[in-house]
Amino acid sequence: MFLKRFKEKSNQKYINNILNSRSVVVDSRKIESLGIVLSFDEFNNYEAFKSLFKELSILENKVKFIAFITDEKLTPNSWDAYFNPKNFGWKGKIENVELEEFVNTEFDALISYYKQDCLELNLVTALSKANFKIGISGNDERLHDFIIDVTTDQIELFKMELIKYLKVLNKI
Repeated sequence: MFLKRFKEKSNQKYINNILNSRSVVVDSRKIESLGIVLSFDEFNNYEAFKSLFKELSILENKVKFIAFITDEKLTPNSWDAYFNPKNFGWKGKIENVELEEFVNTEFDALISYYKQDCLELNLVTALSKANFKIGISGNDERLHDFIIDVTTDQIELFKMELIKYLKVLNKI
């Protein structure tokens, strides 16, 4: 328990270093690829996001999901990939190949669809090499370039607001 707390502090310090050194350079390119990170406990409706891809004119093969699960025994079948707290080492070291691939992919946009303040979810969002980061959680505003403040069960409102603002920002 004592080492677990030190590990959490180490990872939080790593997140702070990443976010403090991050230079926000959002270019004007259109969104053609999309990464979605979410908490399986909060939201697990894959079909709800499918209509969003169609409205944004993003091909389904250009979209990658990764879901955070708290218990490894509850592994979902419908998601592209998943990760759990055991997939992280000290100083933000990732010990999962799928997760490593996800954060190193240069998506045009990343949607962080979780409301809870979870160290592992925040770490994935911070490490992501996505160009434009969209979130629904304002726990740490440095994580995202754009925040839509809704709850996870308000997916239709989120989609409507996202499309509206992406049009204004000339991203779609």
